[in-house]
Amino acid sequence: MSVTQQTTSTKSTASETLTGPLLVVLAVVVVAGLLFGYDQGVISGALDGIKQQFMLSAILVEVVTSWVTLGALVGSLAGGWLADHYGRRRAVLIAGALFVVGALLQATAPDVPLLVFGRLVVGFGVGVAAVAAPLYGSELAPAAHRGRFVAAYQLAITIGIFLAYLVNAGLAADGDWRWMLGISLVPGVLLVLVGALGVESPRWLVKMGRRDEARAVLGKVWPEEDNAARLKAIEHTLDEEAGKASWREVFDPAWRKPLMIALGLAIFQQITGINAIIYYANQIFAAAGFSTAAQQTTATTWAVGGVNVAATFIAIAFIDKLGRRPLLLAGLIGMGLALLVVGFAFLSIDGQLAGNGPRTAGIVTLVALVVFIVSFAFSLGPVVWTVINEIFPGKVRGRAVAVATAVNWGSAFLVSQFFLTLIDAIGKSTTFWLFAFFCAAGWIWVYRTVPETRGRTLEDIERSWTGQPASVSV
Repeated sequence: MSVTQQTTSTKSTASETLTGPLLVVLAVVVVAGLLFGYDQGVISGALDGIKQQFMLSAILVEVVTSWVTLGALVGSLAGGWLADHYGRRRAVLIAGALFVVGALLQATAPDVPLLVFGRLVVGFGVGVAAVAAPLYGSELAPAAHRGRFVAAYQLAITIGIFLAYLVNAGLAADGDWRWMLGISLVPGVLLVLVGALGVESPRWLVKMGRRDEARAVLGKVWPEEDNAARLKAIEHTLDEEAGKASWREVFDPAWRKPLMIALGLAIFQQITGINAIIYYANQIFAAAGFSTAAQQTTATTWAVGGVNVAATFIAIAFIDKLGRRPLLLAGLIGMGLALLVVGFAFLSIDGQLAGNGPRTAGIVTLVALVVFIVSFAFSLGPVVWTVINEIFPGKVRGRAVAVATAVNWGSAFLVSQFFLTLIDAIGKSTTFWLFAFFCAAGWIWVYRTVPETRGRTLEDIERSWTGQPASVSV
């Protein structure tokens, strides 16, 4: 072990205790994830009631479902600007306020246009939170816990999806879609309250020339440590970056490699089908032979929502032990195989005569989707956002993460907007086989392109792109 590695190990061990301010940061990340997940999952149960009240066509169903992702695309771009100009914590507060407004608009919408507008507002908040919350956590978390901090965000998203499915199940009998959509008001308020208690990112404070405030924050976060070396390392990195980045600098050739890695991860996370399954889970299970609303809701709640939560703990347990690459590669194999099986199951279902319940094929579909959700939950779910928030230099991190997040939401919008249309055009089996093909392509791309970032400081990761030697980690 080199001197640098020894120093890194010693300092990392010294910083493993999570102090009160760090727990508040973790709480902000978790609540933001809960809101994100709830607004992803709730539409699955609300669609039937919305369709009945407003007599929606298939195209309008896709619009109501997917336009939250369109708002998220815009919000993620704005989130980078907000995070860079007003701070990571204030950007989180703005996201919480947007959630509150969006929840009220959706719950009280008298017609489809206002409902869609409410979905856009919520999506805008989702986009801002998707940039600001993981960025906030990654910049404040000790290197030894950084993977877990960002993975906790993904865990919270899965819990939010699960809670949304539980709420849907409880309100499904009455078809009360307004309550389903409006309940997100409560965690929205909670995000504002928790965010108000948090500290600002020391990296952002130093970047804005507020060195004394940064030193004070470091003293609160790690009160028993000498933070002079930590502050000096942050200043040294920011001095090398020299000034605020423009949008043009995000696309500078010097940072082309991390940008391509981030964009590739963002795209593959979506085009492998996760949001199509989350948004349209009830419809998928209905097509697989789960004939009653109760059967569909139960299958969605536990096979998608519950399994998603449980499997994310695998990532939290191993992301800082095994590393990012092994989890990504293993997850893509599991996802691809599961989607192949789902495709064959639907081929069997489509070949059956009407009236013959597809019991075996329906069970096979259920099991395969469980495998898919497990594989996604320990790989592309948390690991993608961990890596995206690690690989960029501090000078462009806010805007670069925003670009990657916008591309992610753009991909999500395309998948959710055209999923039902794609099924009508090429059939269920071919649609799931297409997702499986993207899993195979993603595996090859990750194997050849994505570096391992486990246990490395943000400063050392930055230096790796320019070929500079690693600094003494603090």
